[in-house]
Amino acid sequence: MTTESRKTIDVAPRPEAPAEPVLPDEVIRTDIAIIGSGMGGGTMAYALKDSGAEVLIIERGHRLPAEPQNSDLDEVYLKGRYKNADKWYNGRTGEAFKPGVYYWVGGCTKVYGACLPRFRASDFKETTHQDGTSPAWPFSYEDLEPYYAKAEKLFRVRGQIGEDPTEPAHSEAYPFPALDHEPVIQDLAASFRRQGLHPFRMANGLDADTPQKRALCATSDGAPNQAGLKSDAEKIAIDPALAAGVDLMTGAKVIRLIAGPDGRTIVAALAERDDRLIRIEADKFILAAGAVNSAALLLGSATPEFPRGLANSSGLVGRNYMVHNSTFFIGINPFRVNRTLWQKTLGLNDWYEAGPTNKYPLGNLQMLGKLRASMLKMAKPWAPTWLLKALSDRSIDIYLTTEDLPRQSNRISLVNGNIHVWWEPNNLEPHKELVRRIRKAVRKAGYPVIFSERMGIETNSHQCGTAVAGHDPASSVLRPDCRTHDLDNLWIVDSSFFPSSAALNPALTIAANALRVADTILATRDPGLQRLPAGKD
Repeated sequence: MTTESRKTIDVAPRPEAPAEPVLPDEVIRTDIAIIGSGMGGGTMAYALKDSGAEVLIIERGHRLPAEPQNSDLDEVYLKGRYKNADKWYNGRTGEAFKPGVYYWVGGCTKVYGACLPRFRASDFKETTHQDGTSPAWPFSYEDLEPYYAKAEKLFRVRGQIGEDPTEPAHSEAYPFPALDHEPVIQDLAASFRRQGLHPFRMANGLDADTPQKRALCATSDGAPNQAGLKSDAEKIAIDPALAAGVDLMTGAKVIRLIAGPDGRTIVAALAERDDRLIRIEADKFILAAGAVNSAALLLGSATPEFPRGLANSSGLVGRNYMVHNSTFFIGINPFRVNRTLWQKTLGLNDWYEAGPTNKYPLGNLQMLGKLRASMLKMAKPWAPTWLLKALSDRSIDIYLTTEDLPRQSNRISLVNGNIHVWWEPNNLEPHKELVRRIRKAVRKAGYPVIFSERMGIETNSHQCGTAVAGHDPASSVLRPDCRTHDLDNLWIVDSSFFPSSAALNPALTIAANALRVADTILATRDPGLQRLPAGKD
């Protein structure tokens, strides 16, 4: 990577700005620039670390400190210690909200629950739902399967084949055994089985196979893990990439991509860092800033020649925004204390696909990390803490997801540089039916008191779909290999490319796809890129 200071560069201005040259404080040259260091960007950096190319990761955040406050629930939830995203706005109401995104090295994986399931094989096919059609992906589950296996090895996934009837075919076993249930969750699973259901141990990226380790992970769903037991992108992918020679620039927010005179390539990215403007030039650009921020960057890079933004000849950049229909579901037994440390071990997919008892797909059940009073206080600040503690001490805590179908009217836009999210939930009747069925099953399991709340626009950790992949440039933003139709040297490897949302956590699919796309980049004949030696992971 080379740098050059105080060089005047003529770039295309923002449409609303006067035409004048931009004077960067520094110019950096690299072979491959990766924008974003979350699951997609981090995995891509890892995959390219031995390529022979100069690779630079650009991250707007910094390293999240490992500190005692990582597990201090008041600090994490009530004080929002690690929430560092700007406000977004509800496009329909104009109201500001704090999005569920985090700007740290490793992105949102620093606080995710490390739930790492594969999408089902049916998720890649056209599927009929009650409220419309979920489109087919431009590649199949079978195409992605080898990369799922590689991603499971990389992220040290713990799981067990054969417990979930909807589990797709695996070419290899999970690299580590599934995490076992603790007693309360084991009893819940046993009750579900007596009811004719098929609970299974959820695929998980958490090194918590002993009581001592579980005690260190008890608050790690939605919070950092000080002990380093979570398979986050920083630990698993970025740190090994840096050790191999990849560069990392932190505290640098990319504000604009600059297209070359031919309109077919990106020649540079402009980033703000410590009140300085940095121009980053590269042969290849890989965008992995998250589905909303990646789309916002493309829209915000509009010029008079490209008034709708870059890579947007289809007009679909920012559209088809999906986040899942999701519900927090709590079952309470007033006479039984739940002492589970790591609750996120159980899943249920009996109604994930259409079947004899449900004409249309309903969705997935997974456990939440054990809820505590501070977490509930954030959602219900009016409730006395003693009451919230009494409830959470006796609760089992569940997260329910149903597929959110792509709609062009669900989109993100930029207004005066601010992100506006336009989202109207759809496919809600199947979600309500899933909640009804789980309510019945949980009551039979001995939890008579039920609370549930469907999540709103601010719950967007599963965001996807804002730059969909497909074969036709008129109906998609990306090619099947996630390179843009319009720009020959720009790829997007976060969840922007998803043609549909499925009804499961997207993280492992993002990682597997990044490995797949990396193979297409490594297969090019560029002199700066060589394939990895045979057998090297």
